[in-house]
Amino acid sequence: MTLSFAAFDVETANPRRGSICSIGVSIVLDGVRTQTHSWLCKPPAAASEFSPWNVRVHKITPATVAGQPEFAQRLVEVIAAVGDLPVVAHNASFDMDNMTRACQFSGVRVPEWQYGCTLDWARRQLDLGGYKLNQVAAALGVALHNHHEAGADAAAAADIAVGLARLAGAGDLHGLARANGGRLMALAGVRS
Repeated sequence: MTLSFAAFDVETANPRRGSICSIGVSIVLDGVRTQTHSWLCKPPAAASEFSPWNVRVHKITPATVAGQPEFAQRLVEVIAAVGDLPVVAHNASFDMDNMTRACQFSGVRVPEWQYGCTLDWARRQLDLGGYKLNQVAAALGVALHNHHEAGADAAAAADIAVGLARLAGAGDLHGLARANGGRLMALAGVRS
């Protein structure tokens, strides 16, 4: 196998899980980041309110997403971009839980992804004072432009995963997970 995967990031409209208003995907093929996508979407109706705190963080407002597709429509593009690649995210439990809840709110099937967490791996491989995305990126010499823009955060997570794989001598994500005492997790393709 080769180091090929998709890095994934979401931004949310409010603290409620599933309130996705932006999605980023960055594709890595053979250890090289080849493309990055960033999409805006209207959050699912059950979690569509925007909190001032979240807006302060990512600058996405109701007006920003007013002309954008609903989450369920945008998900089709996300799934097509990821294809059959395994997925990584920094603090994957946040991103995957939000994906699951947004799919449940929207009545659509949750993607069937194998995934790993760059936050967990960084904690095992690096001795840092903190492990936020920007801190791990800085420690590995990864550029992070426009933090909290989903595409930029996905690109940074992709480069972090590549850097951690090199440090661990891992040729693919399964090897990186094993080098960190675990395995890739599964996001179940359940429908609400």
